Amino acid sequence: MGEPEYESVVLVKQEVFVYKIPPRQSNRSYRAADWNLLDPIWTGRLRMVAKGRSLCVKLEDKTNGTLFANCPIESYPGVAIEAVSDSSRYFVLRIQDGNGRTAFIGLGFGDRSDSFDMNVALQDHFKWVKNEEKIEKEKVEPKQQLDLGFKEGETIKINMKITKKDGSEASSRLTGKKTGAGGLLPPPPGGNKISPPQASSPSHQPAASSTAAGGQTEWGEFTSAGVQSTTADAAAATPSKTNANWVQF
Repeated sequence: MGEPEYESVVLVKQEVFVYKIPPRQSNRSYRAADWNLLDPIWTGRLRMVAKGRSLCVKLEDKTNGTLFANCPIESYPGVAIEAVSDSSRYFVLRIQDGNGRTAFIGLGFGDRSDSFDMNVALQDHFKWVKNEEKIEKEKVEPKQQLDLGFKEGETIKINMKITKKDGSEASSRLTGKKTGAGGLLPPPPGGNKISPPQASSPSHQPAASSTAAGGQTEWGEFTSAGVQSTTADAAAATPSKTNANWVQF
């Protein structure tokens, strides 16, 4: 057994007017101007009651609550309740008795805000019914699960950029080229090659170039001392002929 359904009052308006309306002659909309608006056939209270997904409008005596008419509403907008074409305060209701017999009456409100409240209550109820039906349908027929797995042979390509400490960006894609031995980069192409140092002649002395430059520089004293020391060492050397393979400094 399911849960019992309870009645809930959706809307109450303490004063409404009921009119006798002429039969509909064509497919055109109802017009409140065709009714005798100054002479309603009944005045009383309106209660809109919901029980589960069903909704009905009850017209009752506002003193003792005696039921005057009942209007079951299956959908809105629909044939059970219809707005007129020339006013927002008047509607046509299809009332129904206990034996299933139906009739159409005119319903009017004294204030436009009352008719607006009834429109909002009708829309809210049937919006809730639609959501409930959608939830039940999803329980019976669950949504198809998306297959996010890779198909056979399917690959993806990711290109990431890594930011260095100096703020520049470098691509994370690695290449197959290798650098020079020891991890050092090879020299740039087309650069000038540095010649190896040539051996100095025995007669070349640093002091001579310093003196030829004109005057004694700030290293003059150290240079002269180095020349005298070199001359004394050369005189004390035992071999008179130097080996061609040795270079004097």
